[in-house]
Amino acid sequence: MRVDLFDFELPDERIALRPAVPRDAAKMLVVKPSDNAEARAAFTDASVLDLASYLSEGDAIVFNDTKVIPAQFEGKRIRGENEINVSATLHMRASGTEWKAFIRPGKRIKVDDQIVFANTDGDLLEARVSEKSDGGEVTLSFACSAQELDEKIAVIGKIPLPPYIASKRDEDAQDSKDYQTMYAKDAGAVAAPTAGLHFTDRIFETLNAKGIKTHFVTLHVGAGTFLPVKADDTTDHKMHSEIGFVSEDIANSLNEVKANGGKIVSVGTTSLRLLESATEEDGTIKPWSGPTDIFITPGYKFRAVDILMTNFHLPKSTLFMLVSAFSGFETMHEAYKYAIENEYRFYSYGDSSLLFRAE
Repeated sequence: MRVDLFDFELPDERIALRPAVPRDAAKMLVVKPSDNAEARAAFTDASVLDLASYLSEGDAIVFNDTKVIPAQFEGKRIRGENEINVSATLHMRASGTEWKAFIRPGKRIKVDDQIVFANTDGDLLEARVSEKSDGGEVTLSFACSAQELDEKIAVIGKIPLPPYIASKRDEDAQDSKDYQTMYAKDAGAVAAPTAGLHFTDRIFETLNAKGIKTHFVTLHVGAGTFLPVKADDTTDHKMHSEIGFVSEDIANSLNEVKANGGKIVSVGTTSLRLLESATEEDGTIKPWSGPTDIFITPGYKFRAVDILMTNFHLPKSTLFMLVSAFSGFETMHEAYKYAIENEYRFYSYGDSSLLFRAE
């Protein structure tokens, strides 16, 4: 499909620069596609706190428990006596001491260049460029043990706010709290699974009270989620891989929910992409461990997920393509038009939507 078909006019003021306080005070637009092709979808204004009222006993809600690391760095490229300033964002761990990264200025980086990252306190982290792809992505090999590398990343790195926020204000101490889900557990993401940022203890209490089962999978979200689609056609866009894990126990539990007639509810596009990667054509969810670069566009047949809770995404983004596949191309264009007109807040710190799958 042509990428420009996923464009829409988004006023700059609709991009949220801070989350709602408290987290669960965010609005939630409920979108139910019509079974009748000639009828319009139904839109309902709700609150994130209302989530349980739209689900049923026996449904299962699936969260991504990845934890964001401070993966953005400033430093210098050193080549002999020649030094230039560089910025890097880690996006996927390749081994204990290696990370795939996006680095700027990419054209001035070569294999075997030495990179020294530093913070304002003088802490240093040294790396060598061991690989470079045609797209400018590099592999950084760090000169320390895996444990020491993790410790230095925590000290030297900064939270990698999405560019649509970072271009309008600096990252601060509050972001280290705001840009992390309350259930974050497994460190490795360089971007938050932002649909989960809305959750609080009282939402979990309402879900438990209604008999809705909660499960946790892990997809380490990469910086590729921020990259614009530069191709003119979706078939020419390359997704970057992200590492994910679905345990055998979780897979068995979700298969049991489906067998008993319950619905699978994904909190976020990251959980959805992982579940769809782990699901066979017959709908059986299998354990998963490894990378996925699944790219979901209209025409994709969903195998696992019935309901998707997700924030509002940007024009021509892979995530807007995904939700258009999930609830229908025309439905989602209408839903986003409705959201803009009714002052919903977009993107990572914005409001939420609850999308029912189009049949």
